[in-house]
Parts: sequence; structure tokens; C-alpha cells
Amino acid sequence: MPIATLDTSQHGGLPQSSELLFAAKQAKGLSFERIAQHLGRTEVGAAALFYGQSQATDEDVERLSSLLEVPRDKLAESLAGSGFPDRGRTVPMPPRDPLIYRLYEVVQNYGYAYKAVLNEKFGDGIMSGVSFSTRVDKETDKDGNDWAVITMRGKWLPFSRF
Repeated sequence: MPIATLDTSQHGGLPQSSELLFAAKQAKGLSFERIAQHLGRTEVGAAALFYGQSQATDEDVERLSSLLEVPRDKLAESLAGSGFPDRGRTVPMPPRDPLIYRLYEVVQNYGYAYKAVLNEKFGDGIMSGVSFSTRVDKETDKDGNDWAVITMRGKWLPFSRF
């Protein structure tokens, strides 16, 4: 299976740590699945570190350093230079990448249906994107067709009455 690499021409707003992390990932031929296992995170959680969309803990830095064979101090400095994660600038709107656009399209097509069902089940509120986890799984049906299964789990935040 091929591994995800970084084409910096497609990503203008990434932190400097992204290039270092992706270069080491590519040199070692590691998948996000393998990296996630080593970090004790989900694949999406591990990938978010590489795109600067999640903040690395000291333990993440230590484990990434050993797995990717990048000097710990160099990795820590690169990640620290990123500051707090900037989660909103990596994808232009609407997205141009076909896969990311299809995820956006799901929300365009079914957003109000999700909202109605969630409101009926939980009341007036929103699903958190901060107290949140997600995972990606692969299913193969009886005909041999592959299906992407994306699970999103967010804490329910009821709107306050004021």
C-alpha cells in the first residue's frame, strides 16, 4: 500500500514541522496506522499532528523522535515553532481536492438532516468539534466493494438559556 506524503505546493498554510515530519515518514516508509499505533493515538489523530492541526505532547515528541529517527531536540523545536494549532486554514473553501470536497458535499447534502435528527435526540445544541474523536475504517462487502466508514464522536453541547 502506498503511504501519504506531502506536496507542499498543495498546502500553503502548513507549519514548518509538517515538512520535517512528512520527510521522515516517507524515508521510513511508515503509514499513519503504524505511527498511530506507536503514539497510542488514532490514525486521524496522528495525521493531525503532521498537518499542525493537533498539538503534540512531550510524549508524542519522544515517541515520534524514536520512531522517525529524528533528533528529539530538532523535532521539539520544529513543533514548538508551530505554536498553537491552526485548524482552519489548511483547506480552501470550497475544497478543491476531490476527496475533501466529497466530505464537504456530504454536509452540504445532508447537513440539515443530521441537524434535525441530532436536535430530536439531544435537544437544542451542537456537537463539539473540540471534545471530539474520529476514526476511519474500511469495510468490504460480499461483492468485494470497499466502503469507507467514518465515525465522528462529539460531546453534545446544549445551548444555554439567557
